[in-house]
Amino acid sequence: MLKVMLVDDEPYILQGLQVLVNWNKEGFVIDALMTNGAEAMKYLKDHEVDLIISDIQMPMMTGLELLEAINKEHLSDAKIVLLTGFDDFSYVQKAIRNNCFDYILKPVSKEDLVALLRKVANLNQEKSIVEEKQKKMEDAYLASNLISIIKGKYDDNNVEYVKNHLQLAGKLRFVDFEIMTEGISDEEDDYDLRLLQKQLFSSLKEILKENSNHFIFDVSYDKDNYDVGFIYCENMATRRDMTELDFFQMILKKLEVVFAKPVRIMCGKMVADVSSLSKSYSSCARISSIKGFHRQKDLYFYETDIQVGQSGIVLCKNSLDECINAIQSNDHDAVREAVQHLFEDMNKSEGNNNVIDLNINYLLFQLIHLATEQDDNVNQEEVIQYISEISFEKSEIRGSAEHLERFAIEYSDYLNGLRKNVSRGILAKIESEIKEHYAENISLRNLGEKFFINSSYLGQIFRKKYNQSFKDYLTNYRINEACKQLVNSEKKVNQIAADVGYKDCDYFIRKFIETKGCTPSKYRKTNREV
Repeated sequence: MLKVMLVDDEPYILQGLQVLVNWNKEGFVIDALMTNGAEAMKYLKDHEVDLIISDIQMPMMTGLELLEAINKEHLSDAKIVLLTGFDDFSYVQKAIRNNCFDYILKPVSKEDLVALLRKVANLNQEKSIVEEKQKKMEDAYLASNLISIIKGKYDDNNVEYVKNHLQLAGKLRFVDFEIMTEGISDEEDDYDLRLLQKQLFSSLKEILKENSNHFIFDVSYDKDNYDVGFIYCENMATRRDMTELDFFQMILKKLEVVFAKPVRIMCGKMVADVSSLSKSYSSCARISSIKGFHRQKDLYFYETDIQVGQSGIVLCKNSLDECINAIQSNDHDAVREAVQHLFEDMNKSEGNNNVIDLNINYLLFQLIHLATEQDDNVNQEEVIQYISEISFEKSEIRGSAEHLERFAIEYSDYLNGLRKNVSRGILAKIESEIKEHYAENISLRNLGEKFFINSSYLGQIFRKKYNQSFKDYLTNYRINEACKQLVNSEKKVNQIAADVGYKDCDYFIRKFIETKGCTPSKYRKTNREV
């Protein structure tokens, strides 16, 4: 509702204006009633209104003097409208020169007042739209500067802009809010998850209104990761008399109320300033890659959950080297034996969880390094995460000897494939598979199993060649096949949907609209008329 101030020294005029129109229906609420300009000036020093309707002739301070004083002192951005009789019309000319918005002749008619209110409401709506667009542009530009910094591709201008537009105090962290997608069915597709991601973004901005511009939507630029980035500063917790842990647990509790899915928070390492945020961002990626080997939870801190080399904790170096060598050799029996030796050594520390976690973390980081030496174009952290998940069985404890053993064998096969460059020529076979079996339940996982190649790696080389994910490529192929049938056959839409691999016709129509920009029926009609 827009706030209105009425100013007139005649009580009956104030009363009459209040009942002349339905203010609420027009989107206004009467916020203040004043009997002269001096009272109005005093009120405006502590209150904001959107519209001031004032008589010209009043004691102590006239409406014209009120208008001049507001402009001189920049006291209010309200639209100012003067009530005037025919005898006062000479004042109106002067008022207009002083940025008076409009005037209404006495006696005020309902029609004139409603017309004025709608004029003000329309202008305010246009102003709000312009301000909203401007805010989105500013937020987008800030986000682009932040992304440049956290990805390590920045200059002094990026840093200076961010410093000037964020409330930075104390040390910083990059924090990733990620929708937990474990267990989500294929029916809950990218479209649904993107909507959830937008809802998460809005919910977080509402929870931390005063720092809403610290959030970055889709910071990873990874279509399969439904996350929201956040730049955390130490004072966000301290000014609330909270610890960091309390601060993030507070956010999780509020999200439980307003957001439909569980959310995981991963807090990258603490850094001294904005220019070091890329290190914090990288540490967040490490949390994501190896969290599959640890007890699942909703809040991770790099320093306590991931960092290798905590004081007082000794790495089982000989056993770790044995594991790494066995994995490199792709000797499954040697891998099994090496993993058992590693766990025997770790358990000598009386099952200290920190010892186990840090030794496994060290092993994983070394394996990432080995794979990067073979192919530095592949996101090895993502491969680690994927293999850890497919090698895990729900009856086990994450990071157990059984889990690590299966992972190590899978990973040794993956490294062996990298060395042999098994991806060479594989994409041509994948294309052929899609052409022959696009209507079936085809996925990267079963293609990886069929051609003996790690499916996460397969997904990455596929994206690199086609500049889109396997899922998008398959969707586009299916939709294009559907287009052929729409134009060249009389089949019903639901039958065509089934022919190209969609059991749910509504889902097919939605994907068709996303891809072609129109419904299947409209596509059929348009292309048959050509």
